Amino acid sequence: MAKAIYSEQARKDGLHLISASEKGDVEAVKSLLEKGVYIHAQGKEGVCALVAAAYKNNLEIVDLLIAAGADVNMKDNSLQSAYLISTSDGYTELLKKTLEAGADVHCTDSYNGTGLIRAADRGHVEIIRELLKTDVRVNHINRIGWTALLEAIILGDGGERHTEVVRMLVAAGADVNLPDKDGVTPLSHAKSRGFNEIIGILENSGGK
Repeated sequence: MAKAIYSEQARKDGLHLISASEKGDVEAVKSLLEKGVYIHAQGKEGVCALVAAAYKNNLEIVDLLIAAGADVNMKDNSLQSAYLISTSDGYTELLKKTLEAGADVHCTDSYNGTGLIRAADRGHVEIIRELLKTDVRVNHINRIGWTALLEAIILGDGGERHTEVVRMLVAAGADVNLPDKDGVTPLSHAKSRGFNEIIGILENSGGK
């Protein structure tokens, strides 16, 4: 398929689309899309209309943009995409929409972290549940040497949500003995923090 060529006016309209998406102006978004706006125009910090809408979790505008062909994997200058935003901010419906639209579950953020890692450290149980239905790499290691399991323990509070995340990750095949870059295992991190329920989960799964 030949690449579409857009006029300079269409590109300017694209900046208006970004603004309307950020403000949640549904009618303006519809009007601009009907004009054939350049949907992947990038404004300040490289933010496109879909990323702007994702930051606000405006699902109505997200639907309009995706239907018009917006790329759910397009990133801004900080390497945030609509998909990655959904994983870190706990926007489950947004996540589902991006997955349905072809989100790359293997894409990474500025820390070389996957959406699974981002959701794990924040204790987003529902996000983890959805991601584990995909082929996301459970044992991916980010730039600081942590897996999703390690992040759930090191950055978690040991409470109900993070404990459930640990349980889910272990059930999905997370390596309970894969250490951080300093050689400290998930179990050692859990013990140093007094996360007793997590300690039990890891020990019952062969953690050392």
